[in-house]
Amino acid sequence: MMNRCLLPLCACLWGILAFAQENPVLMRVNGREVSRSEFEYSYHHYRAGGGRDLSPKEYALLFSQAIQKVEAAKAIRLDTTAAFRKQQEENRIKLMEDCLVDKQTVDSCVRVSYQKMALKARTGQVQVMQIFKYLPQTITSRHLEEEKARMDSIYQAIRNQPGLDFSALVKCYSDDRQNRWIGGLQTTVEFENIAFALSKGEISEPFFTPAGIHILKVMDRKELPVYEDVVDGIVQRILHKEIRNQGIGKVIERLKREWRYTPNQTGIEELLTKGDTKRTLFAIDGQEYTGGRFKQFAASHPMTVKRQLEEFVAKSLLDYESKKLDKKYPEARYALQKADEDYLIKEMTRQKVELPAMNDRVGLATYFKFHSSDYHWDNPRYKGVVLHCADKKIAKRAKKMLKKLPADEWMDKLRQTFNTSGAEKIQIEQGTFADGENKYVNKLVFKSGDFEPLLSYPFTIVVGKKQKGPDDYREVIDRVRKDYRTYLDTCWTRELRESGKVEINQEVLKTVNNN
Repeated sequence: MMNRCLLPLCACLWGILAFAQENPVLMRVNGREVSRSEFEYSYHHYRAGGGRDLSPKEYALLFSQAIQKVEAAKAIRLDTTAAFRKQQEENRIKLMEDCLVDKQTVDSCVRVSYQKMALKARTGQVQVMQIFKYLPQTITSRHLEEEKARMDSIYQAIRNQPGLDFSALVKCYSDDRQNRWIGGLQTTVEFENIAFALSKGEISEPFFTPAGIHILKVMDRKELPVYEDVVDGIVQRILHKEIRNQGIGKVIERLKREWRYTPNQTGIEELLTKGDTKRTLFAIDGQEYTGGRFKQFAASHPMTVKRQLEEFVAKSLLDYESKKLDKKYPEARYALQKADEDYLIKEMTRQKVELPAMNDRVGLATYFKFHSSDYHWDNPRYKGVVLHCADKKIAKRAKKMLKKLPADEWMDKLRQTFNTSGAEKIQIEQGTFADGENKYVNKLVFKSGDFEPLLSYPFTIVVGKKQKGPDDYREVIDRVRKDYRTYLDTCWTRELRESGKVEINQEVLKTVNNN
């Protein structure tokens, strides 16, 4: 959805964008000429959007890089796809609505929507932290069961040890380590249902969403935020339809005057009487709209003929206004162009950076291999399992068995060997434990603290090893993905810079209005 700042755009608040007689070329990027007014629009839009306080010279580097990415997207014809064309049309419609509807109507709609929010049962926000494991759509049933068992084990540890530090578990096991506030309609229904049902400090059982498996803790709650804190979000997310519906009547009357709407009463009366006509119904700016065009519209808009005609007139005027938008509002050309280019950059970045950073297992593993020292922990951790055994013989047997197997097979083998007869002989905690996170590891590995054995499992042992950092990128997948993404983006930007050509007219750049 295009930003609300397009409203003041259409009021022509930026005098710098008026097309003056002199609008020199400020730069050439791979042969594409960029005028001073185009650069100024982008520069002021960037600053108005809360970007860093850059000088025109500093921003010129970012701007030229963005243009290079746009040209790269066009080179592989991303600007010819159906998805781009659809987005382009949506941008034009949204811009037109923003330009046509007055600020008073917008404010009225926002306040009504805010009042509706206050009446909902699910209001306010909750602060959440979670132990989360991302589960790809292609996950096998065996791995799914492994991840579920792992989360069940973590949850049982939380239940058995009420004083366990939840944030430490998040840091150790979770693919998402953010502590964040969420409100209604900001996440999936499954996640939201659990989050809003929990009390402050309460922890959920493991549950699934389309993204993966979660154990959620509500850290805090607060009531519906004040109006000033949510007004922009309301406008961007839910109000375009309401704004259009409430403001359209005034807009249509104004467009009728501006585009010399001329009804043909004979054709209109015949249509309303017989339900059909071949006559001209009306003209807009001299262009005739006939009963035949109305018939095409009416076929996909079932309602009374009178209502169909009203809708047809409104749509015809809005479509005509949309076609003339560039000429009527010179600033709109840059707004539409920027929206199109933002889409191309986003899609190109998704293909070149986002998808590989998420799914390129070989690339992620290779990156981790050459940067493994970046992921070393401040202090050694213990990677392995804590086994609570029913007797000493089982403990000894389990320890001997695990020494012959790779760690990723331990959980399955332990369950198949000791926990298949209906009565569990071993309780298992597998993971990577920092000093202070697990009282059993503290005592048996780090030689600190003490513990009381579990009543039904009096023999507790550990199997594993101390290490400086993770063995596999998947243990710190969130961080590696983030770093690999930065690496890919840097490489791509450097590739574009080295293969392209940017020429900046420094004298014209000095004349850019930076107020």
